[in-house]
Amino acid sequence: MNVEELTAKILDDNKTLDRYQLALAVSKRSDEILNGATSKLNIDPKSIKAADLALMEIAQGLIVIKGFEDIIR
Repeated sequence: MNVEELTAKILDDNKTLDRYQLALAVSKRSDEILNGATSKLNIDPKSIKAADLALMEIAQGLIVIKGFEDIIR
């Protein structure tokens, strides 16, 4: 899936989440990945952009960003 499809899937699955909240969640998770957090996916973080990896993790419901527990699952 490309970035647009992943974004659309996340926003469709989470009706109370808007694109700005999603951008904050992706940014936060990207920072964590860049600072050494292990990926929840079976993908080498060096082979993909951190933002794309974060978006994929959120789309699959593998992470919860603090403050959005009721929104992202």
